[in-house]
Amino acid sequence: MTKALVTGATGFLGQHTVRRLVKLGWEVYGQGRNPELGRQLEKEGAVFLPGDLRDAETADRACQGMDVVFHCAALSSPWGKYRDFYTCNVEATSHIARGCKRHDVGRLIHISTPSLYSSQRHRFGIRESDPLPGKPANAYAATKLMAEQVVEQAAKGGLTAFMLRPRAIFGPMDNALFPRLLAANKTKGVPLMNDGTARIDLTCVENVIDAMLLCCEAPLSASGRAYNITNGEPVMFRDLVTRLFSLLDIPLHTRRLPYAAAYAAAGMMEAIHRLLPFLGEPLLTRYSAAALGISQTLDISEAREQLGYHPRVTLDEGLRAFAEWWREQQ
Repeated sequence: MTKALVTGATGFLGQHTVRRLVKLGWEVYGQGRNPELGRQLEKEGAVFLPGDLRDAETADRACQGMDVVFHCAALSSPWGKYRDFYTCNVEATSHIARGCKRHDVGRLIHISTPSLYSSQRHRFGIRESDPLPGKPANAYAATKLMAEQVVEQAAKGGLTAFMLRPRAIFGPMDNALFPRLLAANKTKGVPLMNDGTARIDLTCVENVIDAMLLCCEAPLSASGRAYNITNGEPVMFRDLVTRLFSLLDIPLHTRRLPYAAAYAAAGMMEAIHRLLPFLGEPLLTRYSAAALGISQTLDISEAREQLGYHPRVTLDEGLRAFAEWWREQQ
């Protein structure tokens, strides 16, 4: 029986991963910081390991005896303190990589992000080998890039490791992507920058887990590299929200904004919130404005060729699954 550790097990992707592995009959250990969700995972057949991976000893103990480590834990947000991003995304990843090497873990699958590609220009069919922007979009992108470099170095030192860059993960239990759109719809409306014509990629959570499992069987020649993961179905933003809200049977309220004006306003909001940090996250950040207003699609041919990845769950199927789950929660 394969013994696996899933970090960030009480997060969105982590919970789905734990449940899939349990169904496959694996011996699953889920590490996380939410004891209530951890108890639920234990009821479903996993072993919960409470703790914080920013502590090196905690990470080392979690890796002991594992065949595979799925490193899903991260601080993912468009806004926050750089130090928090660094400790959660870089230091914690370093601790996990060292733990894997120290305990001879067979494979490390690290969840990275295509936020590394974020820029102020439209880009289509981005490949993993394409040059990255000179300056990361925000602290999240900067620290996730450093985390990849940690994993790359570990792979050069003999650890079999894979890095996945899934774009805009969605599905049941999503607590970030679509809920943000639903919240905006209730207040000032979903922003349509440049009439919502930006083309974007998304990834159903089940497809991400398929890619993670393929890394467990991939040839050693595929190790040490990063792979774009998407549904392979780029969609115009306005079409996406129209389909989503139709499935939810919720009237869609939108507000049209010129992208340049929205980006400038986001910059002003950021400046104010830096001066007054008690205000929390700005209503709109420049990173979020770019995510909604700038086209960015990814080439997934490397994942197809090296990992055997083929998106199994279509965009429409994933949207329906989210809508069904959402309605059940209301």
